[in-house]
Parts: sequence; structure tokens; C-alpha cells
Amino acid sequence: MDTEYGYAKDCPSRTVVSVLANKWSLYVLGLLRHYERPLRFTELRRHIEGVTQKSLTQALRNLERDGLVSRTIYPTIPPRVEYALTDLGVEAGALTAAIADWSKANASRVLEARSAYDRRPADGS
Repeated sequence: MDTEYGYAKDCPSRTVVSVLANKWSLYVLGLLRHYERPLRFTELRRHIEGVTQKSLTQALRNLERDGLVSRTIYPTIPPRVEYALTDLGVEAGALTAAIADWSKANASRVLEARSAYDRRPADGS
């Protein structure tokens, strides 16, 4: 098996790709990159339509664990927590921005292809 590209099941890059491939992680990185400032959990959740509290929490934990996002707790009542990109997260954010730009530019073509595929007979001919 060719493992040069990180396809081996025990390759460390697979764990990184799995975090970046998570749609909520992509959205978090994109938002933090877009606003170029720390955001609070509620701000992130407000901007990411459809994300649950649990999914957003898990995505933020994974991004923090991998060193892409920093979490700062301010000693106020109630405590204020902000999330920001680290230097590593800024680099990853550039990649996610490229995916977002490509997606926006090609969404209509992808939707056309889906529609054409869905119109095909069930036997695939």
C-alpha cells in the first residue's frame, strides 16, 4: 500500500485531516479568520446556522487540542470566554478560505451535476 500521501490508518496526518474535514471546524476557522478578532461562543453559534451547542463545543475543543484555536477565559461574572486563531490556525484558515471560495464559485455547477445525476434512471444507464 502506498502510504506516501498519509492514507495509512496510523498516519498522524489522518487525525489532523479528520479535524479539518469536520464542517463545523471549517466554519469556525472561517469565521475567526473573517472577523480577525477573538469571538465568543455565542457569536460563533449565531453565525453558524444549524450548529448545536454540543457540536460547536466539540469542534472548538478539537481545534484547541490541535493548537489551531486558543481559548481565553476572563475572570468576570459570568466568566467571558473568547476563541481566537493561533498562528497554526491562521495557516489552516487560509486553506479553509480556499475551500470556501471554491465552493462559492462552483456551487451552481455542483448543484447542476447533482440534479443531472438524480434524474438518471435507477439502473444507472
